[in-house]
Amino acid sequence: MCGIAGLVSHTNVNQALYDALTVLQHRGQDAAGIATDDGGKLRLVKDNGMVRDVFGDVDMRSLMGTTGIAHCRYPTAGCSSSTEAQPFYVNAPYGICLAHNGNLTNASELVKQIYRDDRRHINTSSDSEVLLNVFAHELAAHLEPRPTPESIFGAVTQLHRRCRGAYAAVAMIIGGGIVAFRDPHGIRPLVFGERHTIHGVETMFASESVALDALGFTVVRDVAPGEAVYVDQNGTRTSKLCAPDATLNPCIFEHVYLARPDSVCDGISVYKARLRMGEKLGEKILGLMPDHDIDVVMPIPDSGRTAALSMAHVLGVKFREGFIKNRYIGRTFIMPGQSERVKSVRKKLNPIGLEFKGKVVCLVDDSIVRGTTCREIIEMARDAGAKKVYFCSAAPAVRHPNVYGIDMPVATELIAHSRSPEEVAAEIGADWMVYQDLKDLEDCAREGNTAISRFESSVFNGEYVTGDIDTGYLADLSQHRSDVAKADREAANV
Repeated sequence: MCGIAGLVSHTNVNQALYDALTVLQHRGQDAAGIATDDGGKLRLVKDNGMVRDVFGDVDMRSLMGTTGIAHCRYPTAGCSSSTEAQPFYVNAPYGICLAHNGNLTNASELVKQIYRDDRRHINTSSDSEVLLNVFAHELAAHLEPRPTPESIFGAVTQLHRRCRGAYAAVAMIIGGGIVAFRDPHGIRPLVFGERHTIHGVETMFASESVALDALGFTVVRDVAPGEAVYVDQNGTRTSKLCAPDATLNPCIFEHVYLARPDSVCDGISVYKARLRMGEKLGEKILGLMPDHDIDVVMPIPDSGRTAALSMAHVLGVKFREGFIKNRYIGRTFIMPGQSERVKSVRKKLNPIGLEFKGKVVCLVDDSIVRGTTCREIIEMARDAGAKKVYFCSAAPAVRHPNVYGIDMPVATELIAHSRSPEEVAAEIGADWMVYQDLKDLEDCAREGNTAISRFESSVFNGEYVTGDIDTGYLADLSQHRSDVAKADREAANV
């Protein structure tokens, strides 16, 4: 997963894009980049690291221009080399920069086409560079002296015909403006808004609405599945649906874990959806264990907090904070090795002993992926004096890999892949555990936007909405994403 932003303004955009990236930092902590158009000259700064570490004073002063795009990255494909930090750039036609969130499921096939038919060169293993080159080739096929909405929409139409998978992207055309587009299933989020200034109307695109809120933009709407929205450097905005058979199938995991709770994605309040998840989970527990002996409900900070709060209310028991989080440790389920993940949990969380001693504690997390974190947390709760430890997941069992831009483990590294809930409870050391039902989870999100008929829920049910994922693809993915494969790539980059 990644965070993207784009801005067409009447003043320099460097500080605004920097601020947007800090708000989207939760979507990517490995690399960051900003590209601006300074009167027809490209300005680009990108590197590995957190936003605050990548951009210094000299860098910010170099990023002049009233149009720009930005990106923060987790590496879900390719490697973690700084050469794969985004945005990417090609010089023809016009000069184009692109930042992308998602994953192309036919990237390997596209690379062959790009070399053989498009006569273009790919420098990295990133599918974002693939997406950029497909867009650039198709725009060249619609070449005009200056980019026009018609030529851009024609290029995006052809891109949709060639590319499969999940992609939300912003592309900056030097001397032209910014085009934002989203795959025909609308899997990854993308929203835009506007701000009225004394100089005129400014338009901003971002992965989440919270980035617009932070910069004083009013949300206009989400970019629709299969749609392209183009804003030229004068601020004129045009849009077109470039994939006529598009349907909205947003990723349900955005509401479980990825998005900030203060965001609204595809018309759904993430916070409200998580509150409903806790209510449904509480109702399920009452159905399974009406005479429960739970003394206190505690969240695993931070993404389990909202669901835990509403669950405690339904159960009629106390809500307490039992763990204090060190906010300078990254997310553990995507750390590059089991031993590193285990070590980081103890550094990341510290229990408040008085809240555990002699109590039956019900811990609530957003989901269980590898099980590494919850196993360590349950042990910490017992060490702090808990009489019993129950564990609740606000999401169903994660049994399948994600192929649409979330760096989840391969199937064999998922704790629930071949285990029942009872077996998972034994594996993580819980006295009892319960998962959310998938129907309840989807209903919790759908209540915010009843027009959504289907969510992308493949990590729970193994049903991939793009329809192109088979056992061969998953086998190749397993070889590429396993801890062993990642360790080998990192060693090769040393």
